[in-house]
Amino acid sequence: MIKFMNIKTCDNIFRFFLWQCRDGGAAMRCAVTLHLPFEVFGLGNKTYEHYNEIAIYVDHRLEQLGATRVFELGLGDDDANIEDDFITWKDKFWPAVCEFFGIEGAGEDVSIRQYKLTEHVDLPADRIYTGELARLHSFANQRPPYDAKNPFLAPVKVNRELHGPTSERSCMHIEFDIENSKIRYETGDHLAVYPVNNAELVNKIGEQCGANLDTVFTLTNTDEESTKKHPFPCPCSYRTALTHYLDITSNPRTHILKELAEYASDPADKEKLKLMASTTVEGKAAYQQWVVQENRNIVHILEDISSLKPPLDHLCELLPRLQCRYYSISSSPKLYPNSVHITAVVVEYKTPTGRINKGVTTTWLKEKHPSDPLCLVPIFVRKSQFRLPTHPSTPIIMVGPGTGIAPFRGFIQERDFAKKEGKKVGDTILYFGCRKSQEDYLYREELEEYVKSGTLILHTAFSREQSHKVYVTHLLEKNKDEIWRVIGEQNGHIYVCGDARNMARDVHNILVKVVMERGNMSELDATNYIKKMDSQKRYSSDVWS
Repeated sequence: MIKFMNIKTCDNIFRFFLWQCRDGGAAMRCAVTLHLPFEVFGLGNKTYEHYNEIAIYVDHRLEQLGATRVFELGLGDDDANIEDDFITWKDKFWPAVCEFFGIEGAGEDVSIRQYKLTEHVDLPADRIYTGELARLHSFANQRPPYDAKNPFLAPVKVNRELHGPTSERSCMHIEFDIENSKIRYETGDHLAVYPVNNAELVNKIGEQCGANLDTVFTLTNTDEESTKKHPFPCPCSYRTALTHYLDITSNPRTHILKELAEYASDPADKEKLKLMASTTVEGKAAYQQWVVQENRNIVHILEDISSLKPPLDHLCELLPRLQCRYYSISSSPKLYPNSVHITAVVVEYKTPTGRINKGVTTTWLKEKHPSDPLCLVPIFVRKSQFRLPTHPSTPIIMVGPGTGIAPFRGFIQERDFAKKEGKKVGDTILYFGCRKSQEDYLYREELEEYVKSGTLILHTAFSREQSHKVYVTHLLEKNKDEIWRVIGEQNGHIYVCGDARNMARDVHNILVKVVMERGNMSELDATNYIKKMDSQKRYSSDVWS
């Protein structure tokens, strides 16, 4: 009889096994060779067509090869609440594992910590991670290649507003200087930007926890065999950790609430947190309402549950790492080999609790201007499959409302460059939509110049300039002959960039309808025609939910 100390340890073992077998082929070979029992939990998003396809395939294939499934396949949906999906599945999974292997489970002990705290006094300044040194291995002598572990500190060349003066929103056009960096990018790639958390929010955490943010500390993994010695570069101050390392603006997951509950001195507060962390129907509803729908981050939770005073080191252990944000590059290296451009809406909105939430990266970037010589932004390029046709003579249709226009600005620049070189360039057609032509018509002057020069065919939809809403999808519905001419008769390409949940799905449905009507096909044949375009890289999407 094997006895596990706690479920958290089991979770770590399970996640390690999944990581080791993340290569489906390797997992299958293990199963065939050793006849291993297996279990699969997939991470997916229902807004995408091939939802959890790999997890479903691996689960089915392992069974075909003779492996033994311990418990039913689990599917996580990141469009809803993937943490809740996992926890609900896991709570049924572990009893099945215990029964299968004859293991006695000893329950959970949420007080077990993964990291040991050491606070430092009189540590030399050159041994403390601080500022951008918190992220970079080599700040003074940066060397390529630049990536997630070694981002390039890029000066800001241009930061200008794209919205008109009457707009209540803000959209930035930002150009980063990459001269002499040896950074190379292609049209359609993504630019990763590492943000910095708002100082006011960081200070509020210190105040709510009653902690000195300038205390220097180290968190050391208690598992000596782990390759991850610290959760982030240490030693550093709490201020540095909360500013540069940790995500303090997203909705905390339920497992964080479960551990925080132990630090609520008011029994009612403790029970409230425990309820929201539970997998009961009432608990899920409470979490969905209080955390997700009312959009509370860790700062809001500490403010609204006054008896909750967690030690700051444990909070730093629990919070997820602050991730870089990816933006579609809105320039072509043919025109701008020494700079890279992005187009970003400044995120700011009022929550149901009356607070104003702001986007971490865009709010920070808005204050970055070329006039400041110390204005450096950590960036790196992520390669994409969102590519123009090999031959410029191939016609293209681009559908990009709002900031979905970003990669297409680069596409148009590149096609115009080819045209000026004397190359034959096929039709370059753009469907762009926004609210009002005088407020958020991005790159209007540029687009109109391309139309005048004959480089671009432009279709615009301004949704709020008439009594009824008009979107790019309405224009596509009206222009079925043009669409079929490009994708059906001329073997052209179509690109979609923007909202995955509604716009991209509607565009897909319209394309199927076009192929059915103009290509005289059944719905099944039309769907397969679009799938074939996708496999041939003639139908490409760069979308987000």
